[in-house]
Amino acid sequence: MNIGVLLLAAGSGSRFGGVIPKQYVEVEGKALLLYTLEHLAAAGQISVVQPVVSEGDIAFSRLVAGLTFPFRLLEPVVGGSARSISMQRGLAALPADVDLVAVHDAARPLPSPKLLADVFAMAALHGAAVPGVPVNDTIKRVDEHGKVVETPARNQLRAVQTPQVARRTWFERAIEIEAGRLHLHTDDASLLEAAGFDVYVSQGDVKNRKITTPEDMLWFEAQLKL
Repeated sequence: MNIGVLLLAAGSGSRFGGVIPKQYVEVEGKALLLYTLEHLAAAGQISVVQPVVSEGDIAFSRLVAGLTFPFRLLEPVVGGSARSISMQRGLAALPADVDLVAVHDAARPLPSPKLLADVFAMAALHGAAVPGVPVNDTIKRVDEHGKVVETPARNQLRAVQTPQVARRTWFERAIEIEAGRLHLHTDDASLLEAAGFDVYVSQGDVKNRKITTPEDMLWFEAQLKL
């Protein structure tokens, strides 16, 4: 299958703070985003990467100018106010021959080759897949008053990561079905699920962590020194 990646870099990063978007913060002399691109390149299965950036963002193009990758890195497109809208715009910009689409957070810099191979293989087999890791804490579902209404069995829970991968036709159909509710979906799998598509969970990796807070960045810096 011809795999295309939508690299989402249009978030506001409000929880991270600072004047520089987190994907452009330098770690050990290199922008976080470049680590993400390098790890995607190591997979060797990706044909094309379509970046999705915020309106007015010129930093991405400057950052990658002159760099080469084993995949085709397309010119960025502008995302929207919600993740699923950014995904929709990136999807529309992908070349017509891409038939398996992987949506990945730009601020998730350490997707391993094994994680990528596993999620691509499971999506190719079943139609849609996301990497996930077991949940260690007991999870409570509560009502609007904070009262516990359910304690789900922990062995049935997974914390999901990206890339979230599906057949292109499934994403396109899900966007059509959920057109008026795109802003309600916080991840790509929930969009597919709401549209009636089955999503499978492949083996995730605790190192495939999204950099959301300054504490996450400190963790990432420590990983680079291991």
